[in-house]
Amino acid sequence: MVVAISCVDLFCGAGGLTHGFVLEGLPVVAGIDLDPVCRYPYEVNNGAKFLERDISQVTAAELSGLFGDASVKILAGCAPCQPFSTYAQRYDSDSKDGKWGLLYEFARLAMGVMPDVITMENVPTVAKHKVFHDFVDTLRRIGYQVWSDVVDSSKYGVPQTRRRMVLLASKHGPIELIAPTSPKPKTVRQAIGRLRALNAGEAAPRDKLHVSSTLSEKNLQRIKASKPGGTWRDWPRDLIAHCHQAESGRTYPGVYGRMEWDKPAPTMTTQCYGFGNGRFGHPEQDRAISLREAAIIQSFPRDYAFVPARGEVSFTALGRLIGNAVPVGLGRAIARSINDHLAQLAVR
Repeated sequence: MVVAISCVDLFCGAGGLTHGFVLEGLPVVAGIDLDPVCRYPYEVNNGAKFLERDISQVTAAELSGLFGDASVKILAGCAPCQPFSTYAQRYDSDSKDGKWGLLYEFARLAMGVMPDVITMENVPTVAKHKVFHDFVDTLRRIGYQVWSDVVDSSKYGVPQTRRRMVLLASKHGPIELIAPTSPKPKTVRQAIGRLRALNAGEAAPRDKLHVSSTLSEKNLQRIKASKPGGTWRDWPRDLIAHCHQAESGRTYPGVYGRMEWDKPAPTMTTQCYGFGNGRFGHPEQDRAISLREAAIIQSFPRDYAFVPARGEVSFTALGRLIGNAVPVGLGRAIARSINDHLAQLAVR
């Protein structure tokens, strides 16, 4: 008997999780996100409908309608992680307002639709907060078996050291993430070593996303003085920023750095296109990584389209989409885990 499977991706962004599902043969019918910039990359690359909606305004009846008459329903989502990030300066873990409330909205829709499988991805520190435990307790109370753990994306084919909390839940029995698929992490060289060389501020003629941000004269001097894997402490004193020369700045070596060719990249952030925003300098070219390189490090395919042919490239908008995305490789691992779980159910 052929089982009709249908997936909906909440907080879908540019489609990293969805694309992982699609590549593993799990059909995704729709993605929902409040950011209109997501529409083009989501729909063009995944053949799924994009709904520009506030999750808090989506009803369980609407969500059920998206699933149609599928016999197996999968609800996926990655609520925006900024409130849970270690970079967040102020937060209230008991608040149900704003972005803190998005996991409560996820739980509301899960209760209203009761999909067969639920998956959620977020930053590791989400587990320290009440909202996450409320989410897990809600799922267990309504009959789901829940697995969650912090995983290293580099063990699943993603060329970066990106640790994420992954949750899987099923109405039909135990479910968990598959064992690591890449015991030897993929390196920066393997990921982007063959891309066209660029100067700072240059764009490749055949790929508008392969574009690097400009550098001031001082930052150009700084990156020329930077070693792969090194820090600003390697620079001549006249290049070191005043904030780093002060006592309070001496403990922050992870900015203004170059990546290393033969190691995974650091975690991509929404500002990964900026040399001064982290260890985002190219290993040997005197520039920050390009938007395309950042997307590839997030394990998006090299031809993943983010803007129309005549559309403009915005570092801020595309940096947000790329940095916030679920790495496609991790999405594939989650999809394979769900496929394995469903296959076991079919055997039973």
